[in-house]
Amino acid sequence: MANTKKPSGLGRLFIRKSVEQMHAEHEQGELKKTLGPLNLILLGIGCIIGTGIFVLTGRAAAEFAGPGIMISFVITGTLCALVALSYAELASAIPVSGSAYSYSYASMGEIVAWIMGLLLVLEYGLAASTVAVGWSGYTVSLLADLGVHIPPEFTAAPGVEVTDHDTGAVIGVGVLNLPAIIGLLAVTTLLVVGISESALVNNIVVFIKVGVVIAFIVIGASYVNTDLWSPLIPEQIPAPPPGTDMSIGAQIMRALGGVLTGADTGQYGVPGLITGAATIFFAYIGFEAVSTAGAESKNPGRDMPIGILGSLIICTILYIMTCAVLVGIVPYQQLDNPAPIALAVDQIGLPWFAFVVKLGAFAGLSSVMLVLLYGQTRIFYTMAKDGLIPKVFANVHPKFKTPWVNTILVGLLAMGFAGFMGLDALANLTNVGTLAAFAIVCLTVVYLRYARPNISRPFKTPLFPITPILGALMCLFLLMSLMAHVPTRNFFIIYLAGGFLLYFAYGMWNSKLAKGEVVSGHEQPNPVQPNQ
Repeated sequence: MANTKKPSGLGRLFIRKSVEQMHAEHEQGELKKTLGPLNLILLGIGCIIGTGIFVLTGRAAAEFAGPGIMISFVITGTLCALVALSYAELASAIPVSGSAYSYSYASMGEIVAWIMGLLLVLEYGLAASTVAVGWSGYTVSLLADLGVHIPPEFTAAPGVEVTDHDTGAVIGVGVLNLPAIIGLLAVTTLLVVGISESALVNNIVVFIKVGVVIAFIVIGASYVNTDLWSPLIPEQIPAPPPGTDMSIGAQIMRALGGVLTGADTGQYGVPGLITGAATIFFAYIGFEAVSTAGAESKNPGRDMPIGILGSLIICTILYIMTCAVLVGIVPYQQLDNPAPIALAVDQIGLPWFAFVVKLGAFAGLSSVMLVLLYGQTRIFYTMAKDGLIPKVFANVHPKFKTPWVNTILVGLLAMGFAGFMGLDALANLTNVGTLAAFAIVCLTVVYLRYARPNISRPFKTPLFPITPILGALMCLFLLMSLMAHVPTRNFFIIYLAGGFLLYFAYGMWNSKLAKGEVVSGHEQPNPVQPNQ
């Protein structure tokens, strides 16, 4: 359905695709409606488990929350549940094979869709780099068990100290994270060639990841020293002045004020719980992948909420139990490590178990890198088909049937970030982009309820408008806690400014929707199965 009248003025920035047009554009590429609630729950679990729990949990405990990292997971899980309800409503109302970019284009207009596209680059592209750094840590540890030792200078980003897994002693300073680059190179090659993973292989990888987490909980529980859980919330650093009200309510209010004013980022105490929640938010990235299966769900109105919320609840329980075991085996001060669970199983002293855990993490994180890069290339593919970025990003290889130029560029950028940036910076930037994207999704639900009240909504977010507004506010609150880091804030501001310049210099003038053109050429690149 093409527009017959070109928009002008400010209305040009908010031109929207109709839901009918989006259905028409995706009609030829949509799959059969074969996914039920169990399929969607397993998809969600496969997408969520792997990244944050294997990589960032240790850092959040060591630097911010201490044993209270368990509470941080409850905070973040609650936030994601609120966002998930908004995703469920949008997925049922606009059940196309798309993403938050597509939802924004259909509801709030092109400029918002462009912003969402920028944020999804951080969510998917930089997330792949972040996972690669964690994958590198587990790979180095696994190779060391096999007698292969990589010089420490080539296992971390420039200036990052490299510690020994057994002693915790500093053994070198990074120059280049070579394993991370090699891992992303292999994944990029697979995506260019278009070798699709079979459903069987994907299910095995998901089974391995979940099995490793459960095995760590079950076996590690007998090695837990409960004394390491105390104090659950370590004393705040620096300590408040003498005479300060230290009641929980007062601490929460001071923490909220500190975040809102940017006065501190919070280390330990209640502020540390909040900062820890923002840090381990990365562990939940992936639940929204369930919403992209809306066009393949048998009954989106019923099945999407079950899949999204069911996977979130299961993963939150597993996360809290994993954290309880992790901080009960290793003192939280020693957990600032890119492979914290590997560190814990090494201390248990069961070599066979340590090898199994590391091998499981290696396999699981490999698939996460694959799917994150895949998601980023397909977002660029969609934006190029819409004319918002150069059409070369939509060029499909004549033999492999994949957007090969797009894939190579995304892979090279991911390699650069993974090779030369540390885990902390990458995780913060990824979380900032994702939190901002989630806030927009929540606000999109509110906007659509009032702007398009007659759209069919098989599922409606309960307690509207409280639920989406609260979800948006929690996202913005955690976002501000991360923006208190000056390097993170500066990068994000410069990144958004550059993105807006690109839109006004290119996207605005080449938008097919603004020209009244129908987006054609629905050839679908060879798919990679979405299970992680």
